[in-house]
Amino acid sequence: MTTPELAATRTFTVTDQDTALAVGSGSLRVLGTPRLLAWCEAVTCEAIAPAVGEGKTSVGTRISLEHLGASAVGRQIDVDAGASYVDGRLVRFAVSARMDGKLVGNGEVTRVIVDVEKFMSRL
Repeated sequence: MTTPELAATRTFTVTDQDTALAVGSGSLRVLGTPRLLAWCEAVTCEAIAPAVGEGKTSVGTRISLEHLGASAVGRQIDVDAGASYVDGRLVRFAVSARMDGKLVGNGEVTRVIVDVEKFMSRL
């Protein structure tokens, strides 16, 4: 079940800096999996923002991602994130990435809301 108030969508355009060749995850000029993962995480940050209070932030704690299809430079990728599970400070998001409506990636990103000062004091 998706929690609509913790959802976001963003469109990204694949550039040369996003390719597997550029990010070191392969030799092809197609969207690299590490960049797709970063985009999914960025959209979950946007989605969780309404639940994050003053002096708080969220941190990613678990990511599971299937990269199902190649995307060439210049293509647009729509990334969606919606909360599928909420337990206090922990929020799991279902994420998907589509190119022209076709699924090219999906998975789950778990984020935990933390107090910034307390979190940083532990480092």
